[in-house]
Amino acid sequence: MEESREAEAIRDVLRGNPRAFEMLVRKYERPVYNLMLRTVGNEGHAADLAQEAFLRAYEKLGTFRNGKRFFPWLYAISLNVCRDWLRRQGRDPHVYVEDANRLAEAGAASQQDTLQSRLDGRRMFDAMTKLPLAYREALVMRFREEFSMREIAQALDISVSGAKMRVSRGLDMLRKQFTEASDD
Repeated sequence: MEESREAEAIRDVLRGNPRAFEMLVRKYERPVYNLMLRTVGNEGHAADLAQEAFLRAYEKLGTFRNGKRFFPWLYAISLNVCRDWLRRQGRDPHVYVEDANRLAEAGAASQQDTLQSRLDGRRMFDAMTKLPLAYREALVMRFREEFSMREIAQALDISVSGAKMRVSRGLDMLRKQFTEASDD
């Protein structure tokens, strides 16, 4: 149902109704902004980059293939906007896991649960920031955005087996970090 509303909005935009794109912006502005914030670590830059990502998506909407989910396609465009920005800045790609404490609070029922969740969120934040960008992106898409392996492959412009490999290796790297941390 939701995908049919998106497909209808895309058709409307392509028929000359730019206002139909607003529905897509409203629906995905938060995840795109969060991706930018994880990447650049600055709210102002993240907002500018999110706007740029939506502009690029609007301009390229004619290349979107019917029958595919819109969000992975938008996510791939957003990743490219991030990479371009990092290249222009001459910065090493560094992905932040946005506000791990806030994420942890969302599922906690008591103060003790909240404290434990914050500690777990902080440990995960630290572990994720140590991963190479390619593996962080794959893990975020798989476990935060709940993309299928095919959607991860499309977003990263790699094969499905390549996406599986990145997720698997990223998980192995996280396990290794947690194992080393618990041995200390």
